[in-house]
Amino acid sequence: MSSARITCLEMELSKDNILRATDKGLSVFRHYIAMPFQVGRNFLNPLYEDKHASCNIFFDRRNDCYRMKDFGNDAYSGDCFAFVGKLEGLDCRSSKDFIQIMEKINHDLHLGLSGTNMLQTTPQQCIQASPVQTTAPVPLVKERPYSIQQNVFSMAELAWWQQYGICETILKQYKVVSIKRFESVSKADKPFYFSSSENEPMYGYIEQQRIKIYRPMSSIRFVQAGKVTGSYCFGLDQLPAKGDLLFITGGEKDVLALAAHGFSAISFNSETSQIPLDIIHKLSYRFKHIILLFDVDKTGLQSAEKQEQNLQAYGIKRLLLPLSGTKEEKDVADYFRIGHTHNDLIRLFLDYLDSMYSETMSALKSCEVDFNNPPPTAQVVMSVNDVPLGTQGNLLCITGGEGTGKSNYVAALIAGAVCPQDKNIDSLGIEVSKNTTGKAVLFYDTEQSEVQLYKNTKNLLRRANLSEKPNHFHAYCLTGISRKERLQAIIQSMDKYHYQYRGIQLVVIDGIADLIKCANDETESVAVVEELYRLAGIYNTCIVTVLHFVPNGLKLRGHLGSELQRKSAAILSIERDGNQQEVSVVKALKVRDGSPLDVPLMLFAWDRELGMHTYLGDKPKEDREKRKENELACVAREIFSHKRFLTYVELCELIQESLDVKERTAKSYIKFMREKDIILKDPSNQSYFVIGLP
Repeated sequence: MSSARITCLEMELSKDNILRATDKGLSVFRHYIAMPFQVGRNFLNPLYEDKHASCNIFFDRRNDCYRMKDFGNDAYSGDCFAFVGKLEGLDCRSSKDFIQIMEKINHDLHLGLSGTNMLQTTPQQCIQASPVQTTAPVPLVKERPYSIQQNVFSMAELAWWQQYGICETILKQYKVVSIKRFESVSKADKPFYFSSSENEPMYGYIEQQRIKIYRPMSSIRFVQAGKVTGSYCFGLDQLPAKGDLLFITGGEKDVLALAAHGFSAISFNSETSQIPLDIIHKLSYRFKHIILLFDVDKTGLQSAEKQEQNLQAYGIKRLLLPLSGTKEEKDVADYFRIGHTHNDLIRLFLDYLDSMYSETMSALKSCEVDFNNPPPTAQVVMSVNDVPLGTQGNLLCITGGEGTGKSNYVAALIAGAVCPQDKNIDSLGIEVSKNTTGKAVLFYDTEQSEVQLYKNTKNLLRRANLSEKPNHFHAYCLTGISRKERLQAIIQSMDKYHYQYRGIQLVVIDGIADLIKCANDETESVAVVEELYRLAGIYNTCIVTVLHFVPNGLKLRGHLGSELQRKSAAILSIERDGNQQEVSVVKALKVRDGSPLDVPLMLFAWDRELGMHTYLGDKPKEDREKRKENELACVAREIFSHKRFLTYVELCELIQESLDVKERTAKSYIKFMREKDIILKDPSNQSYFVIGLP
């Protein structure tokens, strides 16, 4: 057969030419089957919920094409046309359905086949095809050369984009250009070109090695050129490193409209394209929610449902826009064009969260402190309060023994987060940033009774100069919920309030040990601290945890204490002052930058006249130096108890490991210990030892 004849056949949309252009059907199977497979090796059938790997792809020499054989259910066996027919709910025995199957394969694999000779093969042949003589397989997609002439965006073009809220800055960010002329070649290597006009503008979505042409007013709306192999994902490069919400849309214009309104979004080649699982797998680690936001016409609704099923392993859900589904009102770009705003879409997403978290929020409702209906008076039980303190995206740990004033201390910090902007309050020596935008302040207590929590929060509001509870402040008594349910309740309610109040200013968990069965269980301790640290990063907030342990010098006890020591940005310990038992002293066990031993020792005590604790100032510098000397002496004795002599490098590394401090801090500790004669240097071997140890 001559090469001229081959080129002619490639132009016709027929079964034989599709097989010829797709390596005898193998490329079709590889395109639509998301999981990797090997020819002749069994795998799970993607057409139904298969529990046993009992189907494979094999080469049928008699029919000269690749076929699927399902040994568990032969109804799913057949060639690539039968497989695509099953995927789309089409019947190969129907002439009309068979044409649709061929058109879909041609469109999705970019084969470029066309013509009127579509029914030269009978539909039944998609299962039992006749042998044909073939040449070498044609590559699935080849690089298509192109050239463009760019335009400066005209006022009319910018106005067209602006109706969707898309400004020129967004267009530049996503590499969208106005094109005057586009030249390329067809699949048959025939040159062609498009020119833009006032009635038919033309735009280009530019990638490194490819371009996608968009002609919104023309009959041929989309054309791709360049190196179009691989997965096409528009907007992927513009995504943040981490985020809470990502939309998957049906097209590039929808991505741009969402970006213009403050959302992260991506789109693949079309709504019917197979979404690559490797991309979703990576994105699932970066985003809390990945939501399908497809068109609300028939095709979009069907595709969203299908994609949701395909991606259910990653928890991907779909959101339905309240649009009519007509040509003028079907996608998220139209949603913004007709007047909806960022807040409207957030409210729509909040409704989705309400339905998803309905059981949890109903359970939490009974735990929320009702300030209009105070609980009946009951026996007072000792408890402590948690308060967020530190930097955004990090954990702060407050620890100490019983009766040291932790609950009153954290209450003062919460008061600082909810007090009016024009008020200055006594926050016991800690400066608390003003909550200027009314972000959520969340307080979860796992120990004290509802009565005691109500009493403490009333005192907290009095300290904050508030006569009633602000709407963005929520306090929950979780003593009535099992340990297993407490963390889930915290996670889901944080997610809801993050969207409801446009962020979370502070989260306090009073009694982190009550979220797990045992604080000395390493697996549980690591899991709960890592989850809280992840949430702090996702919601860009500070999570304060209260741990009811007595610290051992500069270190916390137990597996839970050790994990908090590693993950927390700062750790504050509250103790009774040795000289004045009615006075509490706050000292730093860890700070991210610098030495905790250089942080002032802050004092606070109960003021009978004011009916609350008040700040008394800092302890003298001499006391701080004495504390530093005593605690570094304990650290030195512990380190040298395992080895009599240590080199400078060894000692520095052991201090860093023991106290979780940086190298420069460890070096400053060594210098201080030498100045105070805690350690001495042996001139004979250039090593260090502790005075008093054998």
